[in-house]
Amino acid sequence: MTSAERIDAAIAALDSGPLTENALQRHVVPLFSRHKLAYGERIYLANHSLGRPLDATEDDIREGLSLWYAELGDAWDHWNAEMDAYRARLATLLRAPRSDSIVPKTSAGQGLRAVLNTYDNVPRVVATRGEFDSLDVILREYARRGRILLTFVESLDDGRFDTRDVIDAITTATDLVVVSEVIFNSGQRLGDVGKIVSATHASGGKLLLDVYHSLGVLPVDVAAMNVDFAVGGSYKYLRGGPGACFLYVHPRHLDVNLRTLDIGWFGKEAPFAYERPDPPRFAAGGNGWLESTPAILPIYQARAGQLFTQAIGVSRLREFSLMLQRRLIALFAERDVRADGGHDSHGAFVITEHERAGEIAHALRQQGVIADARGRYLRFCPDVLTTDEEMVCAVTTAAPLLRGSRTSPTMS
Repeated sequence: MTSAERIDAAIAALDSGPLTENALQRHVVPLFSRHKLAYGERIYLANHSLGRPLDATEDDIREGLSLWYAELGDAWDHWNAEMDAYRARLATLLRAPRSDSIVPKTSAGQGLRAVLNTYDNVPRVVATRGEFDSLDVILREYARRGRILLTFVESLDDGRFDTRDVIDAITTATDLVVVSEVIFNSGQRLGDVGKIVSATHASGGKLLLDVYHSLGVLPVDVAAMNVDFAVGGSYKYLRGGPGACFLYVHPRHLDVNLRTLDIGWFGKEAPFAYERPDPPRFAAGGNGWLESTPAILPIYQARAGQLFTQAIGVSRLREFSLMLQRRLIALFAERDVRADGGHDSHGAFVITEHERAGEIAHALRQQGVIADARGRYLRFCPDVLTTDEEMVCAVTTAAPLLRGSRTSPTMS
């Protein structure tokens, strides 16, 4: 059976209603047998960081690799077809209007640079202090080198960002706004993204949305939100590992031939013709945004996770995630630990706040509970493989550590 057939058969065996632990353990967990065997008895609650791979992931990588062994240069026919399929699956998950609006990248930061490098003059950029390092580092360095004029929107005292503050920072001089749909450290789901998009467009600017912490666990619709650009990847909830990322470019920009300096020979009209007209003739649409020789194996690496997410359905995954989060919060509450999550204005992980969150994450790891910390936020993310017994054990282990000197978490 192919990866798609194995995944579809497992998901088809589930009831059509809400996901349950019993059904998932019976039908879905076997799709992850290699991971379960290798990982042992540790409790993994860092699914918001690195998603667990399916058995099919290794088979898919071997397929891409075997073409190299057997076909050498002729493998490009198959590799290009797989890249097209990768783009089409992402377009479906993003509800993008065209698959060529998805430009494969190896990181979200690569996508941001491509957007920044569409401007011939120094653009004025607005971003929040809550952007993940992969974007934040690039924005700061571009600003330091005089390549952009950067304005940061600060968080409130409780660490959350207010949509109104983002909108207030947008002026008629703003060229680009960069925001995340879900803030990486606190899990806050930024409210009213559509209002930020409208304010940006009314001022003549464009908006780039980071969906790394929303795609795969929240219904994402880039067309409905009318964003100009979006960046994300497969590392987390799409279970595709590192290197399988993307940039979404709205067709309205493709159709007027908006260009970036971040291009290469794969972006040419006929790359394998090896013609060199001056200026170069670029392919129409999103193909004209392709760079040089692409990273092929990460595209195979991402296949099973994309297929799994499509087969099981993001809405069902979201509903089950909220249920697990609420269960975690209740377990913490029983042990006098306050936590946040499990509601519409939050992403896929539960947070507690502690001034020594990093030390606690390390201590938990030593006891076989894998969570992580970002600043003062300790993050716990169960998924479809997580059992209730594991959550009880994790909370029982974590609660005594968290009941020490601590700050109060953001509550909604």
